[in-house]
Amino acid sequence: MSPAEYLDLVKERLLTDPIVARFQIRRERTTVVDGHIRVRAILSDGSLLEFSEYVQRTQHGSMQVIVYSYHWESANGDLIRRWDNTPHYPDLPSFPHHVHDGQTGTTQPGRPMDIFAALDQISQLLAQNS
Repeated sequence: MSPAEYLDLVKERLLTDPIVARFQIRRERTTVVDGHIRVRAILSDGSLLEFSEYVQRTQHGSMQVIVYSYHWESANGDLIRRWDNTPHYPDLPSFPHHVHDGQTGTTQPGRPMDIFAALDQISQLLAQNS
């Protein structure tokens, strides 16, 4: 898969996922070996998801998310959750992957993420709260 094909899959998911009401691509760049996308999306409940992914093609031809941030906040601007791998919590067992929980104000261990997993988790959380 090429970086351009991966970003096409991201855009297709944004266009077809029922929790995404609308979105705007703020930045997009691809080469034959890597790609970057930055998106601002309004979700069906009025909340906001801003995300950024930098991906690279592996030597085996698959895509790997190298740097990511998925920032989800309520319609009034309160943090709900943010998944990212900025290396600023070295004591967490999942370093650098972590999750900021807006409800508790804590930072918890995370796992490697991509936008598909983030949207799946948001969808589950929205379903639990409805």
